[in-house]
Amino acid sequence: MECNKGVDYRGVDHRLPRTWGWINEKLTPQVKIAVTEEKLKRLFRRFDTDGDGRLSKQELEDAFHSIGSSFPGWRAWRALCHADANGDGYISEHEFDGLVKYCVKRGYAKK
Repeated sequence: MECNKGVDYRGVDHRLPRTWGWINEKLTPQVKIAVTEEKLKRLFRRFDTDGDGRLSKQELEDAFHSIGSSFPGWRAWRALCHADANGDGYISEHEFDGLVKYCVKRGYAKK
């Protein structure tokens, strides 16, 4: 097996700094204008494409993509983990407050 200088056989480049600082930059929302909590609720309601009054993971992913999330699929999954109180895999109307709190914590809206 041939190894490049500075790169071990597993493909890890040891010449790079051993910090994860770049990941924090990637996970920080790239929202140009901070919106209020109420505007964020309205935005999420618009992404309820099937009109069932709750948000699926795909609908959340589409919403996070629209507000500039670098990793909308991952962010949707994390939002479900934080806000889906009954564990049904959807954010229902009464769980919207938890979703908005999560988004404020992550910097997608201002208080």
